[in-house]
Amino acid sequence: MARMKFICDAERCIECNGCVTACKNEHEVPWGVNRRRVVTINDGVPGERSMSVACMHCSDAPCMAVCPVDCFYRTDEGVVLHDKDLCIGCGYCFYACPFGAPQFPQAGAFGLRGKMDKCTFCAGGPEKNASEDEFRKYGRNRLAEGKLPLCAEVCSTKALLGGDADVLADIYRQRVTTRGKGADIWGWSTAYGKPDAPAQQPEAGGKS
Repeated sequence: MARMKFICDAERCIECNGCVTACKNEHEVPWGVNRRRVVTINDGVPGERSMSVACMHCSDAPCMAVCPVDCFYRTDEGVVLHDKDLCIGCGYCFYACPFGAPQFPQAGAFGLRGKMDKCTFCAGGPEKNASEDEFRKYGRNRLAEGKLPLCAEVCSTKALLGGDADVLADIYRQRVTTRGKGADIWGWSTAYGKPDAPAQQPEAGGKS
């Protein structure tokens, strides 16, 4: 069984926001909610990078861990979905998610949250596939149609990829090898910088 994941190649993203627009149009996402967004670091200076961000459908999703009503569930393909009929709008998932994926509509009284909304990997929700209720609550179920998420399909530079995690890993591994960046493109040194030089050990038999 495929494990569905997203990956965004920061070396290819050009901040066109095509993925954001495609998602909102395909699922008729309500005003004030962005299931996908583009984040830019070092905007306008050397080293600028952009990346498309949405729900990463984590294998150990923190949103599932903190939800007091257990509205989250994981499909056989590894997609993390939620049941809006169970959601109470408490916002715990919003604070727990490191990617800011859970969104709440801005309409309504100040301080009042509606039903949480987030990226569904174009896999719909708990309603019957391709039903009106499913589309109204969660958007189009492209996975049931044998298609991949539209945001990844419309990416003009193929920076955003969606599909089987093993296939995506092979694609990215090939890109990294071609660029000559080696294993350090992802890993400890990328996240935390190069490790300090190890301290020299005193020579055996030397003076202390």
